[in-house]
Amino acid sequence: MAQKLTVRLVGRELPGAECGEYRDVHVAVQRGSGPEDPVRADAAEAVFEFEVAVVAAPDGTPDFKGPHVQGGRGERFFYLTWGELPPGGEFAMFRRAKLWFADIPAAAVAAGVAVGELGLTDEKGMPLCAGVRPPGVVWGAA
Repeated sequence: MAQKLTVRLVGRELPGAECGEYRDVHVAVQRGSGPEDPVRADAAEAVFEFEVAVVAAPDGTPDFKGPHVQGGRGERFFYLTWGELPPGGEFAMFRRAKLWFADIPAAAVAAGVAVGELGLTDEKGMPLCAGVRPPGVVWGAA
């Protein structure tokens, strides 16, 4: 039987709605291949919350399942997706940040709620992208 894990990600220090050549910048957690509940990148913070199922893999380690989960067993992750979202327009993704479920502490998985906190602006003042691992994201149990 699967256990539920609520993932709550709190992003601060957003880069702003205008970054480099991009306008109307938004960030969202990716569900399947698209954004879910985009937040404008000039907000004070972006908070995303979603559930995943946790099942035991054949070797006994936790495995993660659900529409937000990407990657193969043993390498599961989720994306924060960045895109332009003009009023009345469609989300046009231009970069993503990748966060791994394996970085969530076992105590948080066992408790059923994991809270991650991270800054969303890179060292060049642009939206955070590429792989984000601790200490770039700090995970704990709620």
